[in-house]
This record gives sequence, structure tokens and C-alpha cells, in this order.
Amino acid sequence: MNEKPILVGERVVLRPITVADAAGMFEGLADEEGMRLTGTQDTFTFEQVEAFCDRISKADDRYDYAVTLKEDPGSKYIGEVVLNEVDEENRSASFRIAMQSKAVYGKGYGTESTKLILKFGFETLKLHRIELEVYDFNPRAQHVYEKVGFVKEGVRRDVLMWQGKYQSAILMSILEDDWRKIAAGHSE
Repeated sequence: MNEKPILVGERVVLRPITVADAAGMFEGLADEEGMRLTGTQDTFTFEQVEAFCDRISKADDRYDYAVTLKEDPGSKYIGEVVLNEVDEENRSASFRIAMQSKAVYGKGYGTESTKLILKFGFETLKLHRIELEVYDFNPRAQHVYEKVGFVKEGVRRDVLMWQGKYQSAILMSILEDDWRKIAAGHSE
């Protein structure tokens, strides 16, 4: 299952994460807004991030991609998009995305990256279901997920304590039939 092709969009290129991406990923962990939006409470050393990048670059049960700009010949990491918890028997996976910093927020890179990884998941990996969780304090991400076809399924109440207040996680999924309808309606 470990074929990890490069995925090319109009403005972004998704390529498998390598150890060389540790610096960009570590830099992203210093972005307070990004940490809040992903509910990341732990702190990490550069060595931990480097070891994580090394481990996931070799994993054959997940698909971790660096988001890079097509116009950037250096293919610099500006975020990541992931299909993990891949269940071949039930043809399902979990999705997550994290953009590196405010400098790349709101430019459509995350939306395009999400569409590319969904296409890969449904058309190449032949998944039936892709799911995610998004915190209730992140309506911008919720909107993007709905725009690309994710459907709200429920709420996990009070799952994250953030700055003294409990936050809930919204469960969303997209099924292969949803994806086919969206793909047929768009010639992207």
C-alpha cells in the first residue's frame, strides 16, 4: 500500500514528507494560531520533529504530504495534509491538515490541498470514507470542509481544554459517492 506519488494541483504540489521537512514543520509549531486551531497542546524539540518526519516518511500505513507551492522550485514546506488511520478492510481513513503559518492562511492552498488528497484517497486508494474532527472554535475550517463535500455527523462534547475552557470537536465525513457527485460537477 505504500505508493506515495506526487500530487500536482494548479497552485500547490503535494509531495511525501521527508526528514528535510522537519525545519518547516518545527517552524509551524511556533505559530500560536496554528497550534490553537489544531488543538496542539504539547511542545516538541527539533529532534522530536525530525524523528517524527523520519518515521512517517517510512510508514506504509499512512500518507503524509508536504504542501508546497508549484511556483517554488525549492519545494519549501508550507503545511501538511495527511490520510492516516487507513483501514484497508473498511476502506476508510482519517484526514488532517495543518498550514504552517498565518502567512499562508486564506490563500486557498489548504482548500486545494484538501481536494487533491481527497481525489487521491477516493480514486487511487479506493477509499469509501474519509473522516475528520474539527474544533468548534474553527469555523473557517468547517466552512472549507463543507465546501469540498464533508458532511457534519455529530459532536464530541468537551474533548479539549483550551485556556481554561472546554471545546467540542465536530465530526465530519465524506463518502466516495459524495466525492463522485462533486467530481462529476466540477472539471477540476
